[in-house]
Amino acid sequence: METWRFEAIGTVWEIESEERLGVRERGAVTTAIESFDAEWSRFRADSVVSRLADGGEAPVPADAAAMLDLYRELSDATAGAVNPLAGASLAALGYDAEYSLVAGAARAAPADWTETLRWSDAALSLSAPAAIDVGALGKGRLVDLVLATLPSGGRVVVDAGGDLAVRGGSIRIALEHPYDPTRAIGVVDVGDLALCASATNRRAWGDGLHHVLDARTGIPVRTWAATWALATDAMLADAATTALFFDGGPAFADSHGIDWVRMSTDGRIQASAGFPGELFVRAP
Repeated sequence: METWRFEAIGTVWEIESEERLGVRERGAVTTAIESFDAEWSRFRADSVVSRLADGGEAPVPADAAAMLDLYRELSDATAGAVNPLAGASLAALGYDAEYSLVAGAARAAPADWTETLRWSDAALSLSAPAAIDVGALGKGRLVDLVLATLPSGGRVVVDAGGDLAVRGGSIRIALEHPYDPTRAIGVVDVGDLALCASATNRRAWGDGLHHVLDARTGIPVRTWAATWALATDAMLADAATTALFFDGGPAFADSHGIDWVRMSTDGRIQASAGFPGELFVRAP
């Protein structure tokens, strides 16, 4: 297997393939990542979402319907806890475009986000100033887009900082303990599927601040420490890992046939009934 490592969108990527990727294949990957970042990154002043922050309309990005339709489902499943207009909530706590990591007062996201944010086949629009953030499922979507650029034949693994998709084979993955990266709470074989993970010890700063917020309050979640989801594609797995931090998350995952695990901040483990891996901590 050949491994290509590089940094993009603030994380380390690894692409493993049986054949070495040439200039054309690597160029296609780079183009896919750059195009997505130029549309959806709230950390870039020239991105589509940043230019929309004061309100207005822009040509619809190619991924808008796929992502925002799923956001609507996530929002419904979690009673509004997941919301793509939580960008200002994250920025208020210091996770802003400058990475200031200086927290101010918590700020709830607009509860009526589907009235403020609209999308159609032609346009993406905001009827009022707001900060779009697709972090609940965007990295998974990008993993899927990158995988789609790669030639078929043999095993291919696209891993974006722990959110990964496997095609043409299987790999064994450890589920990293959120409080001790030298330990695992279990293992699972991932074959022609995607596995995504989210944890409150990643992208964390200050006193108990991290990137998983309840959009209804703008406050970081406190009950669950880490989540994992195994799905047919990475966007769906990524969405499930976010939903699993909230009530309604297991029902969302189960409705899509997603196997999952989550660990609470006091060490309890929950898992879907059919989770195919081995857990070293017994799930009640």
